[in-house]
Amino acid sequence: MPILKAAIIGGGHIADQNHIPALKALPERVELIAVCSRDIQKARTLADKHEIPEAFDNASEMFAGDNKPDLIINCTANNLHHPFSMQALENNCHVLCEKPPAINAAEANEMADLAQKKGKVLAYNFQLRQTPEYSLLKRALENDRLGEIYHIKANFLRRRGIPGWGNFTNKSIQGGGALMDLGVHVLDLALGLLDYSEPDRIIGNTYDFIGKAGGKGLMGNWDAEKFEVEDACFAHLSFPNNASITLSTSFALNTKMQKNVNLEVFGTKAGAVLNPFSMYSEMDGELVDMEFPHLEETDIQLKNTIAFLDACEGRASNICNAAQGAILQKIVEEIYKSAAE
Repeated sequence: MPILKAAIIGGGHIADQNHIPALKALPERVELIAVCSRDIQKARTLADKHEIPEAFDNASEMFAGDNKPDLIINCTANNLHHPFSMQALENNCHVLCEKPPAINAAEANEMADLAQKKGKVLAYNFQLRQTPEYSLLKRALENDRLGEIYHIKANFLRRRGIPGWGNFTNKSIQGGGALMDLGVHVLDLALGLLDYSEPDRIIGNTYDFIGKAGGKGLMGNWDAEKFEVEDACFAHLSFPNNASITLSTSFALNTKMQKNVNLEVFGTKAGAVLNPFSMYSEMDGELVDMEFPHLEETDIQLKNTIAFLDACEGRASNICNAAQGAILQKIVEEIYKSAAE
């Protein structure tokens, strides 16, 4: 296969620490040719740091150049996921976009439709799919060790983890708070265990008590007067086959654990907890607990980048695709609608 040429749009931390190192680790498959940021100095600094040839402050100029990229990594703020992904697709580029897919369901659908029309890969960076624990959980499901899953508890909770920097509390830029930033990760994992089917009933509640009151922060101090999003969200999703998901996510919650990222899965043959991975069942008339203490750590961003490149090259891939991203964004929108009602 020919080496694919890649460009980064967005010059922030996620590009610097996650995506660029992953791409640079795969020189036999991809060549990183450009960084684009609205701040040209930021683009040049990032390009120089990682020895990337070109820097732009205008994506149109980048697409019009002689050395045109084959794929784009969209690392922009949430409200820019749609316009820059659409621009890249219009210029016949594959796109790996950061999560969440977009600000609303209409944008995610439009992105998916254009990707299909152009015959290009549109994928989303839900890298928790690549943990060894989730991979083992998926294999257990595929090998019928869990039976039929009928309920999943999905948690991404922080005790006092409202980011004290960036735009995380700005609704017009982020589209939402804890659900959009954190909850979507475990929602993606839970939906993946249910074949990404769509729920027919959704009940959601959102809260902003701690965010608007202020207080001690473990991720910097935030401005309570400018807090515009939810600091906690709880939702119940019910599916046509009577399966269900309970989703709990928070930036700030009066709870014991500083951070809790986990799935608890209940099946007809066995149950499982994702972190640390364990299974619970019955064998020969006795209850049995199964633990897996020797799972090796892995670079989940690198694995997700490889999955994206596999999809671009027409290979089998477990990347979150455009259709799944549209379903997830629709569910997120329905949770917010239910909460508002």
